[in-house]
Amino acid sequence: NNLSIPTENKRVMALGPSSSAVIGGLCKVIAEDKQESYLCCICLMNLSFLEASITTMLQHSPVPDGSDPMPPLHNSESLIRILEKLLKNAPAVPKSGSGKSEGVRWACGLIKNLAKSEENASLFGKTDIPKCVVGNIRNTTAPPSRWTSNSLEDFSLFVILNLAQWPVSRQALIDAGAIDEIKPIMAEGDLQGLKATMACAFLGAPWSDFPDGGSNAAKSISELMTNIIEKKGKDGQYAYGVFKLYTATKAYRDLCCAANSADGNEGDSNTKVLAVPSAVALCLQVVSDLVLAADDEINGGSKYVPDVKSAEYSASAVSYMLPAILQAGDPPRKSIQSEKACGEIATMLTQYANLAGTSSAGKESALRAAEEIKAGSGSARPILEISHESWTQYRKREGQPLDQFLSQEKGIEVDESGPLDFLPCVNSESQCTIM
Repeated sequence: NNLSIPTENKRVMALGPSSSAVIGGLCKVIAEDKQESYLCCICLMNLSFLEASITTMLQHSPVPDGSDPMPPLHNSESLIRILEKLLKNAPAVPKSGSGKSEGVRWACGLIKNLAKSEENASLFGKTDIPKCVVGNIRNTTAPPSRWTSNSLEDFSLFVILNLAQWPVSRQALIDAGAIDEIKPIMAEGDLQGLKATMACAFLGAPWSDFPDGGSNAAKSISELMTNIIEKKGKDGQYAYGVFKLYTATKAYRDLCCAANSADGNEGDSNTKVLAVPSAVALCLQVVSDLVLAADDEINGGSKYVPDVKSAEYSASAVSYMLPAILQAGDPPRKSIQSEKACGEIATMLTQYANLAGTSSAGKESALRAAEEIKAGSGSARPILEISHESWTQYRKREGQPLDQFLSQEKGIEVDESGPLDFLPCVNSESQCTIM
């Protein structure tokens, strides 16, 4: 176990020439259900903190020498089947501190790390592991406020969160009744509440399921997005690196989708909860930072370069929030600031849509949002104005070029009835020339 902790050792043990023997030996002890099996689960979990190793580890599927390779799901001696058996054979309420309960606990810690990969999630979704971790939440007698870090419940909720974000495994959780089990946890204002909130968003929980009209969900997830970009954690809850930006932005997008669906054609009261200017500006920042990072000729960029998935989810979130973002001022009025904001944001989203690496879903969301925003340039849009100003101030702080997204459309021609009609000679009988 001690040897599996240093990063340089993890690579040798999990990916080196003897990795199959190392993982195979640990799996053998777990499969034999020995008292020390929990130590093997801890060792494997330590190795799984090396993200480059997690897909290779779950593919472990030993066969006799000379035999054809066997897919992990078809091999009872594969790592995934051994973990599944361990969880399925665990008593509903294992005795705390026993070898059996410790083995299940650390196996869930290992699965939590392995489930960060979509490829792995696809395998987990075809086993009874999702049903088992939902059962761990259902059977616990401890309230979420008493769950400690690295407890069985903490690990199990993390597994649910990590599997819920992937389409290939979310249905298995829905079938296991995950939403009903984790929905009450959302009311907790701590790490467990945050995890449950994101998982419910991923699993398609309706907007009405989110406590306090969704305001706590909006605040906690937008705060998480900010902390990830600023490379910091939250005291007493999570450290930087525990959550990925694509996880946080996807959760926010799915929240926006739920709010938008709840609004229907009847207004924007729900999307308005999410469309606070700081959160909208953050979504714009993620998308524009990717656009700048993709252009080799631009000097100046973000210290945090987002991944393509995070940009896609942020663009989609903006699209779902548009009913609130584009709400006109009261009373209606013209606004140069809104006109500028509409033009610049629409241009940025269009540039993002035209990037080579943008997915079809991201392109569709961005172009749809760009069209709606451009069409809304005739009136003052207070939320859009403030969001644009926050986004502009961020770009100034980062030293980014402020003319990158200025509209290239033809400007307004200057004539006597236009911007110069304040001159005394305009509309008069006197002879003067506007130079």
